[in-house]
Amino acid sequence: MKKNSTTLINIASIGVLLSVWSVGESSAIAEPLSISSTATEQATNVSPSMAQVTSVSQLSDVQPTDWAFQALQSLVERYGCIVGYPDGTYRGNRPLSRYEFAAGLNACMDKVVELIAQGTANLATRDDLATLQRLQEEFKTELATLRGRVDALETRTATLEAQQFSTTTKLQGQAIFSVASAYGAAPGNNNAQVVFNNRVRLNLLTSFSGKDLLITGLQSHNFGGGLNSPSLSLAGTLGYGDAVFGATSNVRLAYEPLLGTTDPKTLGTSAGANNTIGLYKLLYIFPVTDRLTAFVGPAAEADDAFPAILPFYGDGQEAVSRFAQMNPVLRVSGGTSGFGLASAAGIIWTISDAFDLRALYGSVNANIPNNAGFPGTPLGAGIFGGSYVAATQLTIKPTSSLDIALNYAHSYHQINITGTGESASAIGAIPTLPVTTPVRLNSFGVTTSYRFSPQFSLSGFFFYSNVNSVSGPNASADFLSYMVGLHVKDALQPGNTFGLLFGQPPTRIGTSNVPLPENARPYHLEAYYKFRVNDNISITPGLFVIFNPEGFSNNPTVYVPVVRSTFSF
Repeated sequence: MKKNSTTLINIASIGVLLSVWSVGESSAIAEPLSISSTATEQATNVSPSMAQVTSVSQLSDVQPTDWAFQALQSLVERYGCIVGYPDGTYRGNRPLSRYEFAAGLNACMDKVVELIAQGTANLATRDDLATLQRLQEEFKTELATLRGRVDALETRTATLEAQQFSTTTKLQGQAIFSVASAYGAAPGNNNAQVVFNNRVRLNLLTSFSGKDLLITGLQSHNFGGGLNSPSLSLAGTLGYGDAVFGATSNVRLAYEPLLGTTDPKTLGTSAGANNTIGLYKLLYIFPVTDRLTAFVGPAAEADDAFPAILPFYGDGQEAVSRFAQMNPVLRVSGGTSGFGLASAAGIIWTISDAFDLRALYGSVNANIPNNAGFPGTPLGAGIFGGSYVAATQLTIKPTSSLDIALNYAHSYHQINITGTGESASAIGAIPTLPVTTPVRLNSFGVTTSYRFSPQFSLSGFFFYSNVNSVSGPNASADFLSYMVGLHVKDALQPGNTFGLLFGQPPTRIGTSNVPLPENARPYHLEAYYKFRVNDNISITPGLFVIFNPEGFSNNPTVYVPVVRSTFSF
């Protein structure tokens, strides 16, 4: 062995170094050792996952013909101070640092001291003790540092245990600062002023067994709009919001509440509005078998159970519009539409690596015992007596580059709505019929995402829904929506993303026994760029454009510029 300041010592070398030291070749480790990135990454997993072996034959990747076999055999069987991995391997070719070598040396020294104390010092020869003494002298700096690190770690662990929030719960948070405006008002209305909004979410993630998860979500926001102030939303200011809430519209930001400050369950003020604090999610997920997971909760939403597939999904990190986030079939859910408005229960069945089947039943007003009708309980009451949704999704991954989701949702709404919140026609789904008319929906969706490379993907969806009246005149309406887009990861630099997409928001394409009021198809064009400042902060400027907003050709084109800053912790 020759002097070389760049020598990489591997795990197998511990035994050999201990053996050759006594014959004068100590210079091999007298120089500083370089540390490869691979060694640094793997070193974090060395100690916690290893198990002591009593015979070198227990190490499946160590053979009698290996150059380090005798040294390892001596250390394992005489002193029991060399360990292996739980899978029975030794991984002797993996590089290690001087600190790792010092840790191994320290283990052997402790074992020798233990043997001496037990009166079995004859196991350690004079030469062995001399070698250990010289190694201890050579590595005294590293050993002292190692002991100092252990002491500091023990002190820090004791402090954390004394001050920790919970032994079972982890806190995750997200704060969004948003600057936005909207231009292209309908005749007789005004363009929106530049507004500064926020939304804050705190999620408590609790596990009782290590395999289950209880999600408790709190949120607050300062978005306007709603039953008593429809003009205080961007859509309502432009004159494109629905006639009741002024919020459901083609002009929707990704992180806006469903109906502004209004709770659709009772038409009261929604939890979290006006920067108050409210519960927006409460959901428990637990395993049933290795491949079957169940979930239940009084505050949930469809995308808690169904993967969105689209890379544009993520209202705090990706697309800036509501339309681009997910297939509308995930929002046709009896009022759940993105803000945990329903009680739900369901299953997740991982059939194989390529097939995943999920199903849920959601009831919007499961906590209310008396159905007072409109306006007292507009969405009904009870688990089975009000608005509900029964939905399923089959996710298929035929290759590592292609994801496909097939969705079906059957829903009953006690009032004449679709629940998507993506167009004014979501309220008054069947035109000319009263808003108090109950309706049933059968909705279908297909979502795909194809990755040309780790950076580039082409994604899109197709959505169709048939809405039928349950009482009153026999009437129906058909809704259609689609979208296609290009998504780029690590755009310009790692961590940044770019999205460009085009599509048609949910639009009536036909009616039965009632007139069709729209005279044009609305179209949505969007581009955004997420700049990652660091692991916890991102800034996303974006712009989306609506042509023929709400389906009328005489409405001006709408432009919605957005700058969203997201803080994650």
